[in-house]
Amino acid sequence: MFVWTSFLSGILLFLALDLGVINKNPHIISAKEAGKWSAIWVTMSFVFSGVIYWLYSNQYISNPDGLQPIGASIKYITGYLIELSLSVDNIFVIAVIFTVFKIPKKYQHRVLFWGILGAIVFRGLMIYSGVLLINKFRWTTYIFGSFLIFTGAKILFSKDNEKFEPKKSFVYKILRKIIPITSSIDGEHFFVKKRHITAATPLFVALIVIEVMDCIFALDSVPAILAITSDPFLVFSSNIFAILGLRSMYFFLANMLEKFAHLEYSLIAILSFVGLKMLSHDFVEIPEWFSLTFIALSLLIGIVISLKMGEEEIPPEW
Repeated sequence: MFVWTSFLSGILLFLALDLGVINKNPHIISAKEAGKWSAIWVTMSFVFSGVIYWLYSNQYISNPDGLQPIGASIKYITGYLIELSLSVDNIFVIAVIFTVFKIPKKYQHRVLFWGILGAIVFRGLMIYSGVLLINKFRWTTYIFGSFLIFTGAKILFSKDNEKFEPKKSFVYKILRKIIPITSSIDGEHFFVKKRHITAATPLFVALIVIEVMDCIFALDSVPAILAITSDPFLVFSSNIFAILGLRSMYFFLANMLEKFAHLEYSLIAILSFVGLKMLSHDFVEIPEWFSLTFIALSLLIGIVISLKMGEEEIPPEW
């Protein structure tokens, strides 16, 4: 319990410093600043694998799967890479939401900050439920595995012209029935008062849509990580570090998403692999080093091919 409390306290402390000190004044996040924070979060995420090794070596945390320290670290890194890779689509959706609701760049950081707080709570609940189901009903792993393979196939056969339209989503339609929505931005406020009526600003609408979409994306990512381990701390910590880094990566990658068009095939490979792993866990034991290698290579190959294909599409200068 002490480790859980310390971990959550550390995360909340950083978020408090982030909003209250580092980003106290709204401003446009430059690519340089976003790149710096992305590098910091990725570094911290991998460094935390050393903390995982130390915690499990000294038995400072419960170890329901009886993992060796090095095995726990590998599972954590594997889970982190899975969550990071599945976050690419999330970044694209966030960019669409901000564009549709015309959220100024200097206020986007504030929306994502509160979005992260909500994501921590909802991911925690989903992870708790998923671990509970797998531990109590082992057959649910087959359901999760089948769902991941179905998701991979859905991505593969989805039409390129299918676009997410936030204002046509059920979230936006329901929200309009609950509270008045104004089309104007009032600084960094989520609500404004107009003629004694409290109305939600586009910032609040964007926040709610992002929260709901994150829950939908978690339906893929949480089962995918549960295929690697059902250890609650490993699943939660790898998820949280990936989510915390997602905000910086959004500002760094938002204008370069088209360059990673072929990365979706990496996602299909990863989802299919972890799905098959869940379906065959009673018959075949796949080493953790193999899972980590496969996922890392899938990501690397997808990135390299995307960048290569992008270069070939650029017409030569005359």
